[in-house]
Formats: sequence, structure tokens, C-alpha cells
Amino acid sequence: MSITAEKKQKLVKEFAQKDGDTGSPEVQVAVLTERILNLTEHFKINKKDHHSRRGLLIMVGRRRRLLDYLKAKDFNRYDVLIKKLGLRK
Repeated sequence: MSITAEKKQKLVKEFAQKDGDTGSPEVQVAVLTERILNLTEHFKINKKDHHSRRGLLIMVGRRRRLLDYLKAKDFNRYDVLIKKLGLRK
């Protein structure tokens, strides 16, 4: 259900604004998106796992708040991020 350390490092390297950046909104959204995708695959098999569903909803809300923050702060970075992650049309 969670992501591997290698996958997380790859995401950090791809979305970091500068070297050693792990806390920027882009990195946080990318990691949350990967975790959300893993959980949605988990729910295709385990339909009655309601405890994990609550965690999924919390992650989706956190990602939404981070995206709202980034959109208000710098729309160009927001636009690039959602296109890279394929979140919206």
C-alpha cells in the first residue's frame, strides 16, 4: 500500500525545485499522488477496507489543500505540476 523508498527518491528527484528539496508543494503532491494511486488499486481488491478508505480521504484532502496553496502562490508552477501528474484535463 505504501510506496518504496526507491520510488519516493525518484519522485523527489523529479519534482524537486533544487537539490535536497523534499518539502516543496510539488514534491509533497507527487508523493501523495503515488500513495493515492496505490491505495485505489488496493481498493479494487479489498472493497470492504473502510479503515484504509478513511486514510485515502485524508490524503486526498491534504493534496487538495497543497494544490490550492500552490495555485494561489504561483499559478505557473501549479499548471506544470498538474500536467506532469495528469490530475486534470
